[in-house]
Amino acid sequence: MIRVGIVGASGYTGLELVKMLVTHHGFTLSYLATTQGGISVEALHPSLVDVISLPVEKADAATIASRCELVFLALPHKASMGFAKELLALNVKVVDLSADYRLELDTYEDNYCPHEDKEHLDDSVYALVEYYREALKTTNLAAGPGCYPTATLLGILPLVPYLDVDAPLFVDAKSGISGSGKKLVEESHFVNMNENIFAYKAFNHRHEPEIAEKIEKIHGVKLNVNFVPHLIPVTRGELVSVYGTLKEDCDPLAILKEHYKNDPFIRIRETPVDIKSTAGTHFCDIYAVKKGNALFVSSAIDNLLRGASSQALVAANLMCGYDEGMGIPVIPYMP
Repeated sequence: MIRVGIVGASGYTGLELVKMLVTHHGFTLSYLATTQGGISVEALHPSLVDVISLPVEKADAATIASRCELVFLALPHKASMGFAKELLALNVKVVDLSADYRLELDTYEDNYCPHEDKEHLDDSVYALVEYYREALKTTNLAAGPGCYPTATLLGILPLVPYLDVDAPLFVDAKSGISGSGKKLVEESHFVNMNENIFAYKAFNHRHEPEIAEKIEKIHGVKLNVNFVPHLIPVTRGELVSVYGTLKEDCDPLAILKEHYKNDPFIRIRETPVDIKSTAGTHFCDIYAVKKGNALFVSSAIDNLLRGASSQALVAANLMCGYDEGMGIPVIPYMP
């Protein structure tokens, strides 16, 4: 068994990691931490009473290195890179769920803050497993994609060679409120979210350059990506609709089926997808249809799992020589 830890255990993604690692057959959860510490995991997450008993400590790199061979960093951007730099120097493998290692330096600093660990930035592997599976097997630093880019890229990447690159790509994305995290803000109040839906950061969201950058890295083409996210009054789940223009005739469903035929967690659907069928799982469901040269692609994921925690666990599985599906949830929360 390989000993692993979680720094940032108080958030939703940290909780999801705990839930999966408790029953994992290859990993032993030996360390939990937050920036404060001084609490037990049962007190932090009462839903885990009689499931797991473990102290939640104040995060310390030396302690982590003495107890763990791999650690998940479920921290905000900027906070992660400081811990990752120390841990990598101590030969601890790192799976980072923040934005700190998922972008090129210029893209990161243009949209976040000055980077404090440029030394390791080029060593990171973007943990979109279907496209970086082999690289993840040999890296010590995996960078989890954003939830919106995960759903968007998995849907559109196989079809990029058929797109008119001079035409804009529009991404309409809708996510459950858990994607905003546990921090109390006005937009997440019940009276604001109940029976409501609204866009935010239209054409100005940090995931827009992430989507554009990864399309260019994988296919070598620059697309004019226009991204508009929305919050919807559900706890979890994410639905992304992508609108593009085709340069040639094609069968988008057939292309998707052929492209993902060997990927166990991608399901190509014959009818439009929904978030309920993927909630609680690592699956990404994708549907596509065209009308003339107009292309519509829709994908659905669980924003906390495929969009963060289960994707991080798949990366960890590959980094440690396990089957990528070990411990990964596949049963949706239905009804």
